[in-house]
Amino acid sequence: MISFLQIDSTAVAAQALKNENIKPELSVIDIVFSGGIAGQTIMAVIFIMLFLAIYLYFERLLAINAASKIDANFMNNIKMDIIKGRIDSAKMLCAKTNSPVARLIEKGISRIGKPLADIHTAIENAGKLEIYKLEKNVSMLATISGAGPMTGFLGTVVGMVIAFHKMAESGNSKIEMSTLSEGIYTAMMTTVVGLIVGIIAYVGYNHLVTKTDKIVNQMEANVVEFLDLLNEPT
Repeated sequence: MISFLQIDSTAVAAQALKNENIKPELSVIDIVFSGGIAGQTIMAVIFIMLFLAIYLYFERLLAINAASKIDANFMNNIKMDIIKGRIDSAKMLCAKTNSPVARLIEKGISRIGKPLADIHTAIENAGKLEIYKLEKNVSMLATISGAGPMTGFLGTVVGMVIAFHKMAESGNSKIEMSTLSEGIYTAMMTTVVGLIVGIIAYVGYNHLVTKTDKIVNQMEANVVEFLDLLNEPT
């Protein structure tokens, strides 16, 4: 009977020790936001950058896609109207077409009768305005692509400073390694999230720049075609 009691007490003690050694697992959210006020503030700034980068990317993407849409027969219709002397009809067609190319051609049509150099200058100035509209706020994505990782590194440095400060405060007394390790991996999380934000912003920025360049090339090609039309001998 005594031996059974000893076995039971030993099993209970072993189970209790096992339960003490089992630590609750931390979720990603717990790790991200368990870095104290400083860590949480930096992480909040990084998430604001993430939200802003995603918003800017999709807002500019929709605007650029809308600007790239133009009727394939647009220039042919403009050419026929100008050849037949229907200037007002050509202006009307440009006004109905909401695209950078149409606005540039409309600017050129409104200068018909003036020297070709003046027409080219007017279109060029209008083109700069259209490019500015297309590139609006895109530079902010480039800023976020650099600021995101740097903010993450700042969080890591702050976390390491706090961890070493705890070591200094403990002096020669025993310090729990778990306290340090939690502070360190929380600090490293800011770098991870910051890099993710930077990559998203960088890829989004380059994608938008590529699509903008295509529209600029489209604008230049149509302007050249329009100027060649005006330069043709009558």
